[in-house]
Amino acid sequence: AVGPTGVDLGLFVAEAEWKNELILGNLLPAEAKQFADGLPRWARSWLRCYLSAVLLYLGVGGLWMYFCYCAWGDSLYPKGTIPKARDILEQTRVSLLAIPLYSALPVAVEWVVEHGYTLAYPTIGCYGLPMYLFFFAAYMTSVEFGVYWMHRLLHDIRPAYKALHATHHIYNQNNTLSPMAGLAFHAWDGILQAVPYAWSLFFIPMHYTTHELLLFATAIWTTNIHDCLDGRCEPIMGAGYHTIHHTTYKHNYGHYFVYMDKLF
Repeated sequence: AVGPTGVDLGLFVAEAEWKNELILGNLLPAEAKQFADGLPRWARSWLRCYLSAVLLYLGVGGLWMYFCYCAWGDSLYPKGTIPKARDILEQTRVSLLAIPLYSALPVAVEWVVEHGYTLAYPTIGCYGLPMYLFFFAAYMTSVEFGVYWMHRLLHDIRPAYKALHATHHIYNQNNTLSPMAGLAFHAWDGILQAVPYAWSLFFIPMHYTTHELLLFATAIWTTNIHDCLDGRCEPIMGAGYHTIHHTTYKHNYGHYFVYMDKLF
């Protein structure tokens, strides 16, 4: 089958099969892998995303906390500002409960891409490197705009805040925020804030593998901006900038950069 921009949609299917085999083949024991091979492809893709997300979250968050709190904690944090274990464990619990639903979004995107409903393309050679970089910049601008407004509306629409976003904002002090809070959202809140990564594919040509890597890179980024260390790195949004958001509730809604906050 051929997509709307003339790309071979079969390449997306082959890529999904390759990723499933790479992740499941290396993470599952033989009997579990044999069982997974009998599942529909969407279920294998969900399992791939779920396992990858859990390992990324626990691995990156754990290493971040080791270096922040154990290796360099005395020099990075004033006395009494390192989060207590009970807060970290609660953030981890909330995140692990949400990750199964988070993992459904890339599977849904995979389906619409494979059926030719988006402008995603499978190889950089489809457009060449200069256009790849141009589309990348346009895509990330769309993502920044979408995440900013989705996040802001989750604050401004009070029923949405109470039903969804308040789960994340129980961590509202420096000594309660930790790298493990990065994914500690109500599951539908996390999905809504990731949706701009998906909807941008419908009107901006985007290299599909880059899209998926960016989606998972968000887990690393949110680890960074919840460690309460202020590196003063504007226009990139550092942890100090985001910590203000957690303590005031009405500022600094941006994603990777601060310019949407400046514009709106």
